[in-house]
Amino acid sequence: MAVYAIGDIQGCFDELQALLARLEFDPAIDRLWFAGDLVNRGPKSLDTLRFVRGLGTGAITVLGNHDLHLLAAAHGSPLNRNDGALRAILDAHDREQLIEWLRHQPLLHHDATLGFTLIHAGLPPQWDLSLAQACAGEVETVLRGNRLAEFFEHMYGNKPRKWSAELGGWDRLRFIVNCFTRLRFCSEDGRLDLKSKGPPGSQPTGYRPWFEIPDRASRDLNIIFGHWSTLGQYAPGPGIYPIDSGCLWGGQLTALRIDTAPQRIDLPCTGRQTPHGY
Repeated sequence: MAVYAIGDIQGCFDELQALLARLEFDPAIDRLWFAGDLVNRGPKSLDTLRFVRGLGTGAITVLGNHDLHLLAAAHGSPLNRNDGALRAILDAHDREQLIEWLRHQPLLHHDATLGFTLIHAGLPPQWDLSLAQACAGEVETVLRGNRLAEFFEHMYGNKPRKWSAELGGWDRLRFIVNCFTRLRFCSEDGRLDLKSKGPPGSQPTGYRPWFEIPDRASRDLNIIFGHWSTLGQYAPGPGIYPIDSGCLWGGQLTALRIDTAPQRIDLPCTGRQTPHGY
């Protein structure tokens, strides 16, 4: 049995199938981990969502910001001009089954046997595994409950910018969501910069990639994450495995084999969009 973690697909279904063919993926015995952002902007978000759901227990996916945006749209939030790829899902005959499945996916997956933790974006420096799991569980409970529309009314926004155990209510949930699905840079004391989207070195003074904060509480973990296509060939430190290689933008779609010594497999992609407005 092989286990592969796969980076952001964003509706690039044909590229996913080509990558799985290269891996000689056998759904009867192999397992896939998806780093979130299954949907949006690419041409076949509906096919991608159906395929991953159809894998059943053979796949694990964590939620990304685009996945949450789809859930928000399904519960009344407006689409914006970049969200046309979500319309096919919202109009699909199996919409309810797909949305119901998606809202039951986690924000964090940890496998103690394999020794890897999967998230979409990042962790603030104050969170160790136990706290990260607890925070993920708080949001997951709301996503699976009956206050979804109210939650999505409060989900969007960049504040609060710093973690405190005293945070409560929608502010607490919004901060948790922003870390798991949007974080790239933060300061040493954990203040988030959610506006910078470029590679390391493009951030404001006083900020670093979240995984480079000294003595962060999660430094003993092997963390796989997506979300940050502009990392390019940047080489993070030990235990950090970024796998969003910008398939949508003409980069690559990446798989990381994790049941053996980590092995990276990249599929070159032609690109479905240019990076403006990313």
